[in-house]
Amino acid sequence: MKYTRNVMAAMTAAALLCSLTACKSAREDEGSTIESAVNDNSNKKQNATVRFLNFKPEIAPVYEEVAAKYAEETGNTLIVETAANNTYEQTLSAKMSTSEAPVIFQVNGPRGYANWRDYCLDLTGSDIYNHLIDKTSAVSSNGMPYGIPYTIEGYGIIYNDEIMQRYFALENKATDFVSMDEIDSFEELRTLVTDMQANSEALGIKGVFAATSLKSGDDWRWTTHLANIPMAYEFMGNNIDLTGDGVNNITFDYSDNFKGIFDLYLNNSTIDRKLLGSKITDESMAEFALGECAMVQNGSWAWSQISEIPGNTVKTENIKMLPVYMGIDGEENQGLCIGTENYLCINSAATPDEQQAAKDFLFWLYSSETGKDFVVNKLGFIAPFDTFTEDERPADPLSREVLRWMDMENKQSVPWSFTVFPSQTFKDDFGASLLQYAQGSKEWEDVKNDFVNSWQNEASML
Repeated sequence: MKYTRNVMAAMTAAALLCSLTACKSAREDEGSTIESAVNDNSNKKQNATVRFLNFKPEIAPVYEEVAAKYAEETGNTLIVETAANNTYEQTLSAKMSTSEAPVIFQVNGPRGYANWRDYCLDLTGSDIYNHLIDKTSAVSSNGMPYGIPYTIEGYGIIYNDEIMQRYFALENKATDFVSMDEIDSFEELRTLVTDMQANSEALGIKGVFAATSLKSGDDWRWTTHLANIPMAYEFMGNNIDLTGDGVNNITFDYSDNFKGIFDLYLNNSTIDRKLLGSKITDESMAEFALGECAMVQNGSWAWSQISEIPGNTVKTENIKMLPVYMGIDGEENQGLCIGTENYLCINSAATPDEQQAAKDFLFWLYSSETGKDFVVNKLGFIAPFDTFTEDERPADPLSREVLRWMDMENKQSVPWSFTVFPSQTFKDDFGASLLQYAQGSKEWEDVKNDFVNSWQNEASML
């Protein structure tokens, strides 16, 4: 698997699988040390309290289970608070000035670290950093690590292969497609989707795509994840170093490509595009889980939003992923969007005992048998640490799809460039423009202009 050029390029599939191949012997040599450290950690009955501000609402219930098990095994208390969608920065700001400030918090890459550098502890020498497979993947400053990536994730177009097989078997379909392996470009995807929509009644679906959630605060799949693709290509095409000032001056070169896939979502959906202002992601995922649509754009973190829906009809073996094609040159070699925006930091303003307790918890989570079971089977993380074996890869179908695409020859993942998007305000502005466009009250050229102007305005204030 090959990664495209990006600051995330260091987190290649080869690096991730290092612990399964080249790093195997090194891990075996370290095995007794790791086991000893884990056992020592498990036996610490410090009655310490660790406060953790979680970024992902969809996995908050799992962290409650983690907290209970951690207390049972170590005697320490883990208090997990979770920020609502798109409110993490505001919640973190409010919490940091109180007596209940988190000891463990998250930043979303270089931009996030720049905002919180005064609260980020140097993690050199910590167990969690020592066992990071690729140390260059940490958020660092002057050679010292301040943020540790805790998962590799991927996103694309999730599809229900059972519905696709129904389509391929239709006698009156207007295409010659017989397999999803034939779909490797936007034109092919558009041809397929348009004909499926025309045959939606025969397929037993309300629409090909789940509703495009455009409710304010719940539009991140488009303002962040979908927008990442044209911006990643723009940065690469212009040889922009994501750690430099070049990211502050953009032109949205591939805005028409964004419009093409966005229109495909809007026009081949379960509901009319003018009604999307109240739709949220959970509703979209429920539509997919209940078999009301064939496709939905989302990522490996969304498994619980499918599996835990009452009445779920989608079988695990039928959950597959496809890259988000936009009609950009060379996309036949494109893979999923794979990377991370989530880095764990420890509060440098906490007491030394609190900081040590936080380090102990993180190492417990990623090295103990109990912790690793949560990471793999419930949190669904693809962990970038050498404490995991090949048998400890995530079992859920979406993570397996990410790994499948990572292992494909001649496919290049789209890097996560949205870690340098200038601000949440920029994304909120873009979301508002997308809603107006979907409802027919704004022209696309105005959406493009607003995107560029908002980006540059927000970047100028950094």
